[in-house]
Order: sequence, then structure tokens, then C-alpha cells
Amino acid sequence: MPTVEFDSVSKVYGEDTVALDDIDITIEEGEFVILLGPSGAGKSTMLRVLNGLTQPTTGTVEIGGQRVGDNRSEVGMVFQEHYLIENMSAFANALSGALSRNGIFRSALGFHDREDKLRALEALDTVGLLKEADQRAGSMSGGQKQRVGIARALVQEPELLLADEPVASLDPKAARDVMRYLKVAAQEHDLTTITSLHQVNIAREFGDRFLGLRDGEVIFDGRTGDLTMEVMDEIYYGEDAEAADILDDDGPAAGTGTGPGPDSDLVEGTAPTGEGGEGA
Repeated sequence: MPTVEFDSVSKVYGEDTVALDDIDITIEEGEFVILLGPSGAGKSTMLRVLNGLTQPTTGTVEIGGQRVGDNRSEVGMVFQEHYLIENMSAFANALSGALSRNGIFRSALGFHDREDKLRALEALDTVGLLKEADQRAGSMSGGQKQRVGIARALVQEPELLLADEPVASLDPKAARDVMRYLKVAAQEHDLTTITSLHQVNIAREFGDRFLGLRDGEVIFDGRTGDLTMEVMDEIYYGEDAEAADILDDDGPAAGTGTGPGPDSDLVEGTAPTGEGGEGA
């Protein structure tokens, strides 16, 4: 379980598009951290910097005391899209997590050590899909596919687990199932875990610590009890929320105010992208 450190990290695309702005954050060993914020806040960029897909413009990022480089086999990634080979079984897809150890040639020919095969079965068991190990991935529901993606990341044997909007296209039940298995996987494998989410209720249910990003800056860092509606207003709406509060001295009515009300996509269900949900 490594400690993750961002030291004055900024990322600028082009001449003036600031994705991350002077981030100074330490994430302790074994923490389950959820990144919150509107689209374009910098959540995905923060994850891409951690897995080596994007280099910071300034500053340094360290995992376990070592600077992030090109080879990040100890960093597992769960993507919003499943990226499974749909005509292969759940077991074969999970086993592909051993690619970094076996290489493309051996993996393509199906040469896998017994230990890797056992890891794949154990990983599927962790996410509740051991009985579906032989099922073709293309016949699985969206939630099941995402759980196979978690199993694949576990077979990689990472020390740090990242997830980029892993439940964005799922219905509330499937989303909770995926997050529950992600949390179980992190606990059973002693993983430091960082995931981005839009669904605030689900985030509050599973997160240990929350980082709120807006315009590339971390504007909130706290625990569940600190994550009030006022904080969510600030994270998602910023100055617009403050202006609305001035205009409405009596406060917003339930479900109609500036913050994510009880019927909001930010609170439960899909992210505010208009995508349809999928079952577990």
C-alpha cells in the first residue's frame, strides 16, 4: 500500500488550458479516496498523471516514494468503458491482467502460469463472478462487465488502484454493486484506491476521503461528515451557487436549489451525461 504524493503539480494543455493547478496532496496508504467535481474539473487528468499516461507540466508525483514513470505495472486501472474482449470469457478477460508479466506474445498464445490462472479465479471470486467465469463477456450486463474490469486490474497485482468514473453508465443498483466490490477488492488486497465519481450519495456511502476539484484546483479535502450540501454547491457550481444564495435568502426548496437535490443525477443514478443505465 503506497503513499501517493502530488508536489506542486500543474498540467497545462496548449498555451493556456489549465487542467491541474498547483496540486499539493498526500494520500496515505490504504485510503479509499473519491474525486468529485464537474466535467472538466481535472479529475481524469489527475488519474492520468498517476498512471503515467500524462506527464505534469510542472511539479512531481510520487507513488511509494518513487516518481511516476512510463512503466506503471504496479498501478491498476478500471475505466469508464469496459474495454473487454467481448467474444472471450470473463476468465480470459480477467487473465489478461497478467499481460505485464507474460508479455503480448505469450499471452496471445494462451501461455499463462498456473499462479496467474488462480489469481484470475480469485479475482473473479472477489467481485462475485466466479460462477460466471466461463460466460462470454459480450453476454454480460454493464455492471458485470465493470466487475470483470476490476478483476482484470487485480490480476495485475497493483499496489495502487485507480478508477475513472467506473459507474457513470450504470443504474443506481448496479452502480452500488460495482462500488461495493471495488471497496471489497481494495480492502482484501490492501490497495490504496482513488476513483472519480459524479454520484454524490454513492460517493458518500463508499468513500473514506473526498477531494473536490474545480477548474483544476483542489477546493475541498475532507471526510464524509464534512461533505455538506454547501460544500457540494461550491464544488459543482462555485460562484453561481453563491449568487443564487444571495438572490434566495430563504434557501432553495428541496430538489430545486443550486446544489444537487434529491432527484439530481449528481446525487444518485447516472452522471449528468444523458447516458442510459445498464443493469448489474
